[in-house]
Amino acid sequence: MKNLKEKTIRGGLARITAQAVNFILRLGSLMVLARLLGPKDFGLVGMVTAFTGVLTLFRDFGLSSAAIQQTTVSDEQLSTLFWINMFVGVILGLLSVAGAPIIAAFYHEPRLFMVTVVLATGFLFNAAGVQHSVLLQRQMRFTTLAAINTVSLIIGTAIAIGGAKAGYGYWALVIMTVTVPLVSTVGFWITAAWIPGMPHRRVGIRSMMRFGGAVTLNSLVSYIATNSEKILLGRFWGVDALGIYGRAYQLINIPTDNLNSAAGEVAFSALSRLQDDPGRLKAYFLKGYSVLLALTLPITIACALFANEMVFILLGPKWTAASEIFRLLAPTILVFALINPLFWLLCSLGLVRRSLNLGLIIAPLMIASYVIGLPYGPRGVAFAYSAVMTVLVVPIVAWCVRDTVISFRDIALTVSRPLGSSIAAGAIAFGVRAMYGQLWSPVQGLVIECAVLLTSFVGILLFVTGQKTLYLDIFRGLRGSSKTEEEKSLA
Repeated sequence: MKNLKEKTIRGGLARITAQAVNFILRLGSLMVLARLLGPKDFGLVGMVTAFTGVLTLFRDFGLSSAAIQQTTVSDEQLSTLFWINMFVGVILGLLSVAGAPIIAAFYHEPRLFMVTVVLATGFLFNAAGVQHSVLLQRQMRFTTLAAINTVSLIIGTAIAIGGAKAGYGYWALVIMTVTVPLVSTVGFWITAAWIPGMPHRRVGIRSMMRFGGAVTLNSLVSYIATNSEKILLGRFWGVDALGIYGRAYQLINIPTDNLNSAAGEVAFSALSRLQDDPGRLKAYFLKGYSVLLALTLPITIACALFANEMVFILLGPKWTAASEIFRLLAPTILVFALINPLFWLLCSLGLVRRSLNLGLIIAPLMIASYVIGLPYGPRGVAFAYSAVMTVLVVPIVAWCVRDTVISFRDIALTVSRPLGSSIAAGAIAFGVRAMYGQLWSPVQGLVIECAVLLTSFVGILLFVTGQKTLYLDIFRGLRGSSKTEEEKSLA
């Protein structure tokens, strides 16, 4: 426990570094594939994944989160959980195959039948690696996890680009989708060096099953709320509209997904170890929350200000219709940066039912907003989505922190510094753009404007709002962890 701070900082750095690499890879692959493939190719795969994504939520039945949240887990429990995961994976794969003709009929698109059948194999690949990944997370081996995820993404991306160049169209995206979990699972098995035993009865997994069930149900509600608009757009506006909306949605979510994935794994593992130490848990959470916001808020401002340039440069001229949707979705980066860490906090404290109750209230409101925006097409849906999430931020935060060691005032103070810094930096960058933007090409302008935004943000955050001490403490934690490892090697 005494090295938890160093392990958390090192793990966070490793995951953020890896996610930065993954961000570049995903962005690069999106740029290449958007030029090799058309909206119809992305739309076809998006139609299937909108449905199969629901089943993906059940791939481990929340048992990975349950195993991480527990203070101790025996080998018998892990083995039993592994076989439960495999059973669930088989069932989900069969359900996908059985649903293939239904999906094809729903969209009136016969090509979706085989796409769904092939994507069904991904459930088996994911199921086989869940508990091995859990072992690595419990051991705080986030550098190893980061390396595996990066390698799997590189291989999947290379296959997708090769397939697209060879003329396989949407099948390049399908193969990429199943390759990434396959390679990841192989990596988890090799590095964890754990072979599951036979399943056992009465080994104390009932409480984990309850916890995992609540986590899964919460994820299901969240998934339905955040993906219903894609189903509606695909059904009522067609492949092209879904393809354009889907690329804008994917582009806006790349930084959010990467940062939340990186921070979430480390934060959940660390906070779960501190659930019986409220003082340290509060300090760890607020520091991590501040850092995550500092990484996310400048991206939000950049996406809102420079949407046209980003879409033109990253996706190409044939995707210009996605730029307005991209800008309308930009506020969601900020919203999820504010609320996602609070759900990690609730899960680490075992308060998954509160998280579920929140989801059951929020989801219908989101779906209602999609229906209201649907007559106006992808832009109307994007506006409605961002609007409802922005309105709900304060109530969500207040409910999440109620009766915990974190107060609403703590959250407000933590948010105020990076938020104020990002707004001021955005104003400076916008001013530079207004005065000199006409002199630059789109690429030059985007690079210079983002550099001004980032430099201004860092300067204001560290030297005006007084966050310098926080980041010096993190730096000292990194140096301390390095010293610890060096002393171990000399011992």
